[in-house]
Order: sequence, then structure tokens, then C-alpha cells
Amino acid sequence: MTDLVSPAIVPMAETHIESFHRALDTVARERKYLAFLEAPPLPRTRDFVLGMIEKRNPQFVAVVQDEVVGWCDISRNERPTRAHGGMLGMGIIPAYRNRGLGTRLIEAALGEARRQGFVRVALSAHADNARAIALYRKVGFVEEGVERDGLCVDGRYCDIITMAIIDKANRDALRA
Repeated sequence: MTDLVSPAIVPMAETHIESFHRALDTVARERKYLAFLEAPPLPRTRDFVLGMIEKRNPQFVAVVQDEVVGWCDISRNERPTRAHGGMLGMGIIPAYRNRGLGTRLIEAALGEARRQGFVRVALSAHADNARAIALYRKVGFVEEGVERDGLCVDGRYCDIITMAIIDKANRDALRA
């Protein structure tokens, strides 16, 4: 694993869409980390990415030789009463896991969320994904609840852990 090139962390761009779609599909087909079992069709993925770019939502990719190997994005909630927050999604293809890439990606996305005034960022994680839960705790997320049997893949039920991080400085600035 040490011979792998260290990925660059960059904002998502239109040129990354097809490669992002491949990475998303790779992780989804593992059937143990995402709510997807396969990537949505490429046109839907393209619409999602372009919508995220248009809305200026935090969206970063890890890239090696023009190939996306990981991503982290935060979709701002659209309802006015919840627009102070967003939902985080991320994934990393198998060859690039356990190399600190998740931390780099999530810190880039959270940093941009902070700059954009997000107060709350939430996420959902499969309860049996200890590596992801440890990463989220490390960067400041706290557990808020458990959706018992919230997921069923291939007849196997799994709890979903809900977590969030609050940016108190942004919250206090909005109150002022």
C-alpha cells in the first residue's frame, strides 16, 4: 500500500463527474458502507454534482492521475428552517483506505462548510462501520441516535448511527 500516490484534495469540478461516478459505484457495490447498492445512472450523478456546484455546497474529491479515489460532500438542507445545516456523505475506494485520506477529505469539507456559515452538519453511518464512526468522532461529530434495523442489505439488518457536529461560532454569529 505504501507505493500508492498520495491523492490531491480538490473541489469537485465538472471534469471529475465520470470518475466520481466510477468511485461511487465501486464503494456502493461493496454493499456495506453506503445507502446505494450501485451508483445512480450517470445522468443523475451529473445532475447531482452540477447542482452541488451551482449551490456552492462543500464538495471535495481525492484525485490521483485524474481519477477520483474518494469524496466528501455536504448538501445544505433546502427548507428555510433547516438551511443552517447539511448532510455529509463520503466514500473512499478500497485501495486508498486507512491512509488518512478520510480525515483530509472531511476536514476540507467541514472547513468550507464553516466558511459558508453552516451551523450543523449531520450524517448517518452503518453501526458496524467502526472505522468511519471513529473518524467522525475524531473530527468532532457526536452520536445523536440509533435507527434500529434502519438498513437491510441482502436480508441482513443493520442499525444506523446518526451523528452531528455543531459549529458554535457560526451559531453564535447568526444569533448576534
